Amino acid sequence: MKKLVSILLLFGYGCIAQNSNIITLETPTAKPVIVTYEQLKTYTIHSLDSLQIRNHALQYKSTLRNCKGILLKEVLHKIALDAPSPKVLSEFYIVCTATDGYKVVFSWNELFNSPTGEHTLILMEINGISTSSQKDGIAILTPTDFATGRRYVKNLKSIKIERVK
Repeated sequence: MKKLVSILLLFGYGCIAQNSNIITLETPTAKPVIVTYEQLKTYTIHSLDSLQIRNHALQYKSTLRNCKGILLKEVLHKIALDAPSPKVLSEFYIVCTATDGYKVVFSWNELFNSPTGEHTLILMEINGISTSSQKDGIAILTPTDFATGRRYVKNLKSIKIERVK
């Protein structure tokens, strides 16, 4: 009986850890913050009619249609960083990680000082269906990338801000 309870507890923990409807935000100096799908819905929603997903060799893989999402930089903007001057922000980078371990990286300047930041979306709907009810969960992508699949992270589980050492 004890073994059965232990197995059920481990299984339950695994299900919680794999939940694709929450994202953990981490910074070098503050406690991690959990952001839910419901909280993400409170940000300004941006629409994307369609986007072809292309791999590293620019080969067509699929097309996403009727997408809605929020800007990654809007979520990051709410996070206070311990930077003694704005100059230091150039030393920060953002790592977006999926539940399967896939990672993509953005520089702080790329998101806050270039057109990329005006397009990088945390997707809330794909093909007109809420990502909270899809197997790929919350996703992130940059529609302005040539190889859009390279930074298309499905089942986004964490966004971590780090500083170059």
